[in-house]
Amino acid sequence: MPAVLPLQRAAGFVALLVLFVNGLCLLPGTSQAQEKKDEVKPLKVLLVTGGCCHDYERQKLILSEGIAYHAKTEFTIVHEGGKSTNHKVSIYEKEGWADPYDVVIHNECFADVKEPGFTEKILKPHREGKPAIVIHCAMHCYRDKTDEWFKFIGVTSHRHGGHFPFEAINLKADSPIMAGFGEKWKTPAGELYHIAKIWENCTPLAHAHSPETKSDHVCIWTNTYGKGRVFGTTIGHYSSEMQDPVFLNFISRGLLWSCDKLNDDYLIKRSEPARFSFESKLGDPQPTPAKK
Repeated sequence: MPAVLPLQRAAGFVALLVLFVNGLCLLPGTSQAQEKKDEVKPLKVLLVTGGCCHDYERQKLILSEGIAYHAKTEFTIVHEGGKSTNHKVSIYEKEGWADPYDVVIHNECFADVKEPGFTEKILKPHREGKPAIVIHCAMHCYRDKTDEWFKFIGVTSHRHGGHFPFEAINLKADSPIMAGFGEKWKTPAGELYHIAKIWENCTPLAHAHSPETKSDHVCIWTNTYGKGRVFGTTIGHYSSEMQDPVFLNFISRGLLWSCDKLNDDYLIKRSEPARFSFESKLGDPQPTPAKK
């Protein structure tokens, strides 16, 4: 057998090294996973907001920018009604109003809109499968005496308690929605809604104790309504609650769950809390502003 010269030996080693590196490139890796994630189209989110009693000007920015910071989403915002309680949001009057969107966030407060026919226009796409997020005063909307709105959101609430921070206790630590929540979270401020009924398709994820009723009231949950998934929370009267990283984490995860997209393709891992356009400094990286 001929002797292998040093140069030949080196050439053979280089060839093997090239093959090894090429083989590594063919394996599923971080770069390929990132490329796949970059190819995933953002979920189209419709945020409906407006009405009395809350700072919806700021909250629409917190929700749209904060969720987009944590989940692959793009927002369209419908903000109507001023501070009224009886405004009928115009988009609900349109046939197929929810069709262009993957999920709808209801963060409105119109307690004096009580016509069952109008409520049905809102509920029809959700019953047929359109995912929904319901936040805080959405629980006190569209009380048309049919109970259909309450079946949709998953709970019945007629009133709220005083204004004070409260501890939300994690009831489902194994739920992917509650990952990162911890055993409990004390809100920086609060207005705890009193829950009179939990509907049969509702799964409580967290509750808080009311010193006024001396009862625990569910404050985070999931629900199914017809073919649609619904994620709900009564937390969110104050903007300081919404800006809290704990809130933005569970609301983002809840949104992805409602779309059956709670996975690494849509979750965006962050090491720093979200910053918002109303508090930004020139040059700071910011979430993509929401569409107006």
